[in-house]
Amino acid sequence: MRNRRLALGAWLLAVLVCTAIVGLTRFRTDMAAFLPRAASPAQLVLTEQATNGAASHIILVGIGGAAPTVLEELSKQMAAILRRAPAFVDVANGDDGSFSDVRDLVWRNRYLLSPGVTPDRFTEAGLHAALTGDLALLGSDLGPFIQQSLPGDPTGEMRTLLHLLTASGGPRESDGVWVSADGAEALLLLHTRAAGFDIDSQQQNLMLIGAAFDRARAAVPGAAAARLVESGPGVFAVRIRDTTKRDVTRLSLIASAGAVGLLAFAYRSPLVMLLGLLPVASGALAGIAAVSVVFGFVHGVTLGFGVTLIGESLDYAIYLFSQTRRGDTAHDTLGRIWPTLRLGMLTSVAGFCTMLFSNFVGFAQLGLFSIVGLLAAAGVTRFVLPHLVPRGFFAAGVDGLARPILAITRHQGRLRVLVIAACAAAAIALLAHRGGFWENNLADLSPIPAEAQSAGRTLRDGLGVPDLRYFAVFVAGSEQAALQESEALAEPLSTMTRQGTLGGFDVPSAILPSLRTQTERRNAIPDAGILRTRLTTASAGLPFRPDLFAPFLRDAGAVKMAPPLTRANLPPGMSLRLGSMLVAGGNSWEVVAPLYGVTNPGAVAGGIAAAHLPDIAVVDLNLESDRLLRNFQNEAMTLALMGGFVILLLLLLGLRSPTRVIVVAAPLAAAVLVTAALLTVGGGVISIFVVVGFLLIVAVGSNYCLFFERREDDPIGRRRAIASIVLANLCTVSAYGLMAMSAIPVLHDIGKTVATGTFLSLLFAAALGARRADADAVP
Repeated sequence: MRNRRLALGAWLLAVLVCTAIVGLTRFRTDMAAFLPRAASPAQLVLTEQATNGAASHIILVGIGGAAPTVLEELSKQMAAILRRAPAFVDVANGDDGSFSDVRDLVWRNRYLLSPGVTPDRFTEAGLHAALTGDLALLGSDLGPFIQQSLPGDPTGEMRTLLHLLTASGGPRESDGVWVSADGAEALLLLHTRAAGFDIDSQQQNLMLIGAAFDRARAAVPGAAAARLVESGPGVFAVRIRDTTKRDVTRLSLIASAGAVGLLAFAYRSPLVMLLGLLPVASGALAGIAAVSVVFGFVHGVTLGFGVTLIGESLDYAIYLFSQTRRGDTAHDTLGRIWPTLRLGMLTSVAGFCTMLFSNFVGFAQLGLFSIVGLLAAAGVTRFVLPHLVPRGFFAAGVDGLARPILAITRHQGRLRVLVIAACAAAAIALLAHRGGFWENNLADLSPIPAEAQSAGRTLRDGLGVPDLRYFAVFVAGSEQAALQESEALAEPLSTMTRQGTLGGFDVPSAILPSLRTQTERRNAIPDAGILRTRLTTASAGLPFRPDLFAPFLRDAGAVKMAPPLTRANLPPGMSLRLGSMLVAGGNSWEVVAPLYGVTNPGAVAGGIAAAHLPDIAVVDLNLESDRLLRNFQNEAMTLALMGGFVILLLLLLGLRSPTRVIVVAAPLAAAVLVTAALLTVGGGVISIFVVVGFLLIVAVGSNYCLFFERREDDPIGRRRAIASIVLANLCTVSAYGLMAMSAIPVLHDIGKTVATGTFLSLLFAAALGARRADADAVP
């Protein structure tokens, strides 16, 4: 009685502690946890741009499904509504309100920002050349703009800056708003204050966009059929979270209902059915609490992986209930089966242990969650359930489950030949596989549907948002040193742009010149009296009124007295753009400068090197993402082999017989081989998640092989042992089979792999194991 109170008290205390921890746990669903940790500065750029770069703050909006005039009016109405929302830094649709604060700052600080501001620009010859050029442009398409800006900017600094700041191109305009190339959609580009992976904020942003669209559609005649399309990192992050929540909830409910149904069928006792769920619930609670304590948060996919615990930790109670003989107690049963159950649990834990060393935070969480969950479930089965199982309990309904497997054992001779033939065919299929085995496209590992990715590309193309693939990257010791080197980098990049090697580029010094450069540009402007005299001489003979350039003289004089431009002076849009290119990191500053229209990366790198800038690297994000994926492929294979080796070592230590180890391991090896062939038949490929699934086939399937191999002198006891294996396998296969229905690649790939492999491991164990005629003789 004392042991009973001690066991139940300890279990209840642990449940209360874990419940309290779970109540304080933060849950996340962004897929950054399933991006590997950067192994190089270039890969750091990849992960930083994916999570916190300027592109992560962008939401692209398309409005279609109505007449062009209706779409244009909807765009104007939506832009006006959203500009009043503090959540958006910029709302651009091509009208006069787009980037107005940026234009105002650039205009006020044109003489500090423009690289054209040099002493030569303000000589008599330089001013005369500028004025002559202005006259020529007045008769061109730029005439209206030149006429408006000429009094305050005869040297054309604003034109220079607009060219630099819009180097990557822009969308088509119609009636003052942006539209797609075919005119079928009106386009908006929104900069959110929150980063793309601040999912709660992005969820609110999408609600604001939807509400603005509904208000605009109600106010514009003929807009009832209009539709809204949104894209961008924040949009995808919200949709991934929704998908994760939906899948986790749906799969958990179905798996729970399936487990309850199987237990009800097998045991026909509501009390025992509930007792069978105690290890599952305890394991899941302990796993979540452990992950929360170690990582500080729990990922939604980790919760989804809890479906596997419903399949596997339920096995422990099944072994106990199903193998309890008539007249025996639960304590008697555990005395017989605990060594085998414990070894099976340890092999599963060993398989999950290798995931702790993964370069992916998400996989490390999955490993810890499963390890702690299985240990807790096994502990509850060993120390708690025996005190709760009703005295005299006997599961009469499980005996029939053994019949299919016993039928296999009666025909082992022929079936062994079939298994060997299946393995040979699988090996041949794998050797004859055409193309690569590996899934090398990161996009295919994303939970974002292909149609959503395609819609995003269409919106990006329409808005002229460049595909950020190439970057020039370097590190400096201070912010000012970084800006000065950025200015040095801009010179060869400008040359290559004029030569056509580059389509354009961005550097942080274009937004915020170094203090040294700002001082040089300020000093390049003559004093007011000298400038007025030179301008009078330069404009002699040209058809300009004498007082036309009074604004220019006033602004040029004011800039000489103005304080320097700093990060704090920038409007939110420019500050955001600067922050994505100029990143503080401890005692250093990292510059990440986007390069557009790169046709020859080697030539760009050579041009930078020729300018004597050896510390600047050209990074190809596609190449770095491929390297990241290959690194993890190698890591996954290494961890899988290590896990397999540890499992074999545990089996050898536990079974103390190489022959018995072979009997357990042979069906597992055959199951992995045939599963790999089935997944790659017809040109299929293996993802990194499938490799994890191979390891779990061995870890989970070893439980069935161990109980099948376990020596059982009593024929009735062996029959019930086989029945328990079949019931446990049904629970595991159904749980992982449900995971295969998920839209989340990590759950889908692991689910389909483990469901197939563990089912085959049971069949192969029956066909390849040592035949026991005494068990077959039981009616």
